[in-house]
Amino acid sequence: MASMKQIKKRKRTVESTGKITKAMKLVATVKLQKTKQIATDAVPFFDAMYEKITGIIKKSTVVTHKYLKGKPGGKKGIIVFSSNKGLAGGYNASIVRKLIGEEASIKFDKNDTLVYAVGTKVRDELKNKGFTIELDFSEGMEDIKYGPYILLARKVLDDFVEGKINEIYLVYTYFKNTITHIPRVLKLLPFDTVEKNTDDDTELLGKKTFTVAKSKYDEESSMPMNYEMDEEEVLNKMIPQYISTLLYGALTASIASENGARMTAMDSATKNAKELSDKLGIMYNRARQGAITQELTEIVAGANAI
Repeated sequence: MASMKQIKKRKRTVESTGKITKAMKLVATVKLQKTKQIATDAVPFFDAMYEKITGIIKKSTVVTHKYLKGKPGGKKGIIVFSSNKGLAGGYNASIVRKLIGEEASIKFDKNDTLVYAVGTKVRDELKNKGFTIELDFSEGMEDIKYGPYILLARKVLDDFVEGKINEIYLVYTYFKNTITHIPRVLKLLPFDTVEKNTDDDTELLGKKTFTVAKSKYDEESSMPMNYEMDEEEVLNKMIPQYISTLLYGALTASIASENGARMTAMDSATKNAKELSDKLGIMYNRARQGAITQELTEIVAGANAI
């Protein structure tokens, strides 16, 4: 059995850890309130952009453009959002499982996939598993800004046009509520399978699903799209805007999910530390009681001997 000194030292360590996790929970809670509001505000624009662009491209089947069809021989490009910091429970692990685990709805092979990483945790995990990291954009997770994602969208689209990749996927975590964060895989380009849902229950950032875009434009799908300007000029501006908008929406949802996951994890850790501290307190009292009883027994035995 551990000595009183060992139990007391361990109890003090557990209590110190509990104070740290409690402070981290408070910090994550404050960040969550801010990022949750930003993510909520981004939902309508995210959904509208996806829905409108989907409808326009569906009616532009006769249009030939560099952004509408990938070149043969290219690889799959995945833009993956994860965190730069740990202590967020299973947040990052769920993203990895969605990509290459049993939960994967689309199989990504390490020999046929280029990774555009936004966040170090999943980046390192995929790198260890043999995936090629085409671009490390992890600094983009440090602040919620739209500007940097215009540059990221241009880089990915340039690789798409050059034929380095012929498909573009977005992998992020959908923020449903403080406790529920669902990893998603969304195909951005080309639009050939945009109507198909990779998950039966997949939502975008808001309440709309992939099938919303399909059903809304079914009646008009046979009508050609008329462009007031040159169609190439329109698509040259529209597609990068579409990609960068969805990247920004994924950023806001991922950061809110990360803070929610960290708050939940630190709350559980604080409760566990409290329970362990209480158990150690009981063990210490029992050991102290035993020591006192033993001392009294020795005193009585000595007095009787005299």
